[in-house]
Amino acid sequence: MTAGVLPAQALRQLITTGALAASPAIRDDQIQPASLDLRLGPVAYRVRASFLAGHGRTVQERLDEFTMHKVNLAEGAVLEKNCVYVIPLAERLALPLGVTAVANAKSSSGRLDLLTRTITDGGVEFDRIPEGYTGQLYAEVCPRSFSVLVREGQRLNQIRFRQGQAVLSDAELTALHATDSLVSGEAVISEGLGFSVDLKPATGTLVGYRAKPHTGVVDLDKIGHYPAADFWEELHTKDGRIILDPGAFYILVSREAVTIPPEYAAEMAPYLAMVGEFRVHYAGFFDPGFGHAAAGGAGSRGVLEVRCHEAPFVLEHGQVVGRLVYEHMSERPETLYGAGIASNYQGQGLKLAKQFRSA
Repeated sequence: MTAGVLPAQALRQLITTGALAASPAIRDDQIQPASLDLRLGPVAYRVRASFLAGHGRTVQERLDEFTMHKVNLAEGAVLEKNCVYVIPLAERLALPLGVTAVANAKSSSGRLDLLTRTITDGGVEFDRIPEGYTGQLYAEVCPRSFSVLVREGQRLNQIRFRQGQAVLSDAELTALHATDSLVSGEAVISEGLGFSVDLKPATGTLVGYRAKPHTGVVDLDKIGHYPAADFWEELHTKDGRIILDPGAFYILVSREAVTIPPEYAAEMAPYLAMVGEFRVHYAGFFDPGFGHAAAGGAGSRGVLEVRCHEAPFVLEHGQVVGRLVYEHMSERPETLYGAGIASNYQGQGLKLAKQFRSA
């Protein structure tokens, strides 16, 4: 058994053996190069607070304790800003021994500031699923910046499967960068590949966007529909720094263009809590081929979803704000990110979620 993240062809094998199942059946377009998109079921439960099931407890038992009311998603329903919902997903697992799973929000969920996490029966961590787990999957969803209209079957999060230890050490990452350049400019390697914020764009002064506090509802099915100016304030700077406001949500972009070679996958991780009064969302899988020449790319910059905490904080150009943790694939995927699949963010720069368009 080769250690690594399981590629699309291995996911199809899990479906064949019943380790990965769903009702309705899993669609082929859910299968990404190194992950599977998960679909919302027909019902959402509005709950009083976020929770984990805990050892020996089921999510349903906790729902019986915390549910305030049920919401029918079959015809579409609004999830209100700053409210917490638990939604049973269409997919369920019967993981074999040796195979673990990790879930994460999809890129568009992160860019909408939708806090989306996966919980399981007996779970003591969000988004982490141990080997041998058999049972239902649930999404916990809390819209933070905008109320959203969602429907049964929509995909807010995704799941990645791995067997064994797959993470590259710093020495392995350094050697890989020497043979297949992973980042434009100098590589900052420490428990992953560091990336910094770009506040000195090559042209103009636009460096990011800040979510407006009082907006309308975002219908997730409407692509390129909403004028950006109705939901976002542009951020401009001429001196390479901005001040983050407590509680505000920002879309920024990394200074570096990164690549993920075809035999590897990566995940965005937080840098260090000690670097400042902010958090860069670490909801982000980077698939094999992201930004890579083998998939028609020439490096892609990472979009940063930033939330400031209790105190205003000065963020400066080139400040390291996060890292990419690289992992081996168990084998090269049949299809790469951006090569013949609908990849919204290949070759990206500073970019809002796909529901928005320039005013």
